[in-house]
Amino acid sequence: MPVKVGMVSLGCSKNLVDSERMLYKLRKHGYELVTEPGLADIAVVNTCGFIQSAKEEAIETVLELGKLKEEGSIKKIVVTGCLAERYKEELAEQFPEADAVIGIGNGKDIVEVLEKVMAGERYVRFDSKLDAELEGERIISTLPFFSYLKVAEGCSNCCTYCAIPMIRGKFRSVPIEDAVKEAQWMADNGVTELVVIAQDTSRYGEDLYGESKLPELLRRLCKIDGLRWIRTLYCYPERITDELLETIASEEKLVKYLEIPIQHCNGDILSRMHRWGDTEKLEALFAHIREKVPGVILRTTLITGFPGETEEQFTELAEFVQRVRFDRLGCFAYSREENTPAYDFPDQIDEETAAHRAEIIMEQQLLVSCENNEKQLGRELEAVVEGFDRFGECFFGRSAMDAPDIDGKIFFSSERKLSVGEYVKVRITDTLDYDLIGEVIE
Repeated sequence: MPVKVGMVSLGCSKNLVDSERMLYKLRKHGYELVTEPGLADIAVVNTCGFIQSAKEEAIETVLELGKLKEEGSIKKIVVTGCLAERYKEELAEQFPEADAVIGIGNGKDIVEVLEKVMAGERYVRFDSKLDAELEGERIISTLPFFSYLKVAEGCSNCCTYCAIPMIRGKFRSVPIEDAVKEAQWMADNGVTELVVIAQDTSRYGEDLYGESKLPELLRRLCKIDGLRWIRTLYCYPERITDELLETIASEEKLVKYLEIPIQHCNGDILSRMHRWGDTEKLEALFAHIREKVPGVILRTTLITGFPGETEEQFTELAEFVQRVRFDRLGCFAYSREENTPAYDFPDQIDEETAAHRAEIIMEQQLLVSCENNEKQLGRELEAVVEGFDRFGECFFGRSAMDAPDIDGKIFFSSERKLSVGEYVKVRITDTLDYDLIGEVIE
């Protein structure tokens, strides 16, 4: 009987790619993969350690698996990922139920790790974070028609609130040829939607080639037969070049969508965050993007309650959001993370105030979303089918305007049975807060 392994992948899509590489290695070496960790012999938890809420989710997951281990449902628990890398031996001490705790540089050794814990050894090891794999064969665990292409590891921006450089190490890119080869493999295996990701995707190639090669990479990806939608996430505002915008505007397969996390608009706050820009520069940038890429969907993320944020600075942010009218927006209360420079900044904002300010921004964004959705009424949109909603008795999917996992959906009726990954024309007939309702046009 093969040993059954269940993977719990927490956090971001970049972490998911790491999980998929570990899964491939395990399957190649004869392990049976199961989707429900409670039914596995060994549960592997690939943790997130970015902010407090993510750390809490990871800890709760390990504790829940520990209970299953006590009950005899599972035999072994392996903990890896960002939380393990961030706290190392401290985490191993705090979780005696974990049979192995390994860093991100040890994902390549996952088979050896499982062999050791199955032999009764408790295994704790943290190789250099720079040993984390930049490429490698994977099992696609998303819906079969889309996948993430991680084109770089780590980050060198050193924002004062962020632990990622400490956890993941310096920014390092995958060579263009290797990235294109992986994308070709995905297309050969039925992927039609590719989502290009990194901690700072717009920086892609600077470390290898002396300048950003993201536009060139995107043009190369567009030549791959089978790919239909190619989307780019995590582009920093100071690295948005005309070459990148012209590439997005001119290449048919590149969806007209840009995610540009700005975190704030006030110049003083951004300077203390070690981020680029101010209200005037950012407004000019987004106006320029909309001019260069007509119809572009703009997504951003914001942080409220950063140390020292005054009521006036928050009001400036709220008014900025109202003027720019982002198509997609996420706003989060500042998370005070130890061993980051901002942790020791004076004038820390209490959590309740920070959370309330985030709620105000999201209430504003809800109004923008509703108004934008109203403009879609009567339009015909191309949508990809993601599944069938038994409760609503309808199909659901997304248009090119929405990224998987983070944006809205379209719920639509059809006179015929549709397949996951099929692209259909949908006429929009109604709206929800962040979602659309429609019917398939045959």
